[in-house]
Amino acid sequence: MFVFKAAVVGAGTMGGEIAQVIAAAGIPVVLKDVDQKFVDQGLAKAREVTQGQLGGLVEKEKISQEDADRQLEETLGRIDGTTEYERFGDVDFVIEAVPERMELKQSVFGELDAVTPGHAILSSNTSALSITEMAEATSRPHKVVGFHFFYPASVMRLIEVIEGDETSEETLQATSNFAQQIRKQGIRCAEAPGFVVNRILNSAVSEIWRVTDEEELDFKEVDKLVQESKAAPMGPFFLTDLLGLDTVLHVAEHLHESYGDRFYVSPKMKELVEAGDLGQKTGKGFYEHGS
Repeated sequence: MFVFKAAVVGAGTMGGEIAQVIAAAGIPVVLKDVDQKFVDQGLAKAREVTQGQLGGLVEKEKISQEDADRQLEETLGRIDGTTEYERFGDVDFVIEAVPERMELKQSVFGELDAVTPGHAILSSNTSALSITEMAEATSRPHKVVGFHFFYPASVMRLIEVIEGDETSEETLQATSNFAQQIRKQGIRCAEAPGFVVNRILNSAVSEIWRVTDEEELDFKEVDKLVQESKAAPMGPFFLTDLLGLDTVLHVAEHLHESYGDRFYVSPKMKELVEAGDLGQKTGKGFYEHGS
């Protein structure tokens, strides 16, 4: 199946970037959220990312400023922001990118099942939740699949293609093909807690969280050491702020419940989430973030 038109539900941290990735690949995409202010934020994110990419090409003299301006408008022109579902009647592929709560995701999948054509594949950008449970809210569980991007979606090439209990081989292949269509590399995986990347990443990062707490280390010094040693492009605490502490905490708790104490949950992170300090998206997390 070839995707001629796609849709993204949820214009938050990831949704705007995902829509931009699709539009930059030449595919029209609908970007929906429940409030116009969120849609506008998603569109602004798409513009920011596109300008940054094209600006870099201009600086390297690979394209002219005139070409950059034209490509910017063409890319943004493919993104259709909305708060309603009426433009979903001819989509081929949908990516759900709403907050990590199963009841919310099931509600969205039920709505998508009703408003999209029968051939459309319904996917989730979840980092940890069950694809099988989401599929139960639809009449087409064989067409429900995980499609997990990594932050920042405009840069990271990897996408996890996650198989639910009833996901068909045809759906998995079409989803892998779509990943290539939008210039990403898909890896297929089973519906195991943490999938592939978070299970590997959190097994290492949780040990850093554990040592930082047990030895009462300064998290900024830990981040600095990790970055200076080139073990990772940025430290785990700053990365957590970028990803959203609520999302990272959800994954950490899910892995701890699934695999036991070898996956550590940071009490400090729980305190920050309970206080509403979720990182960059709220202006404060482990770090203070300017506007």
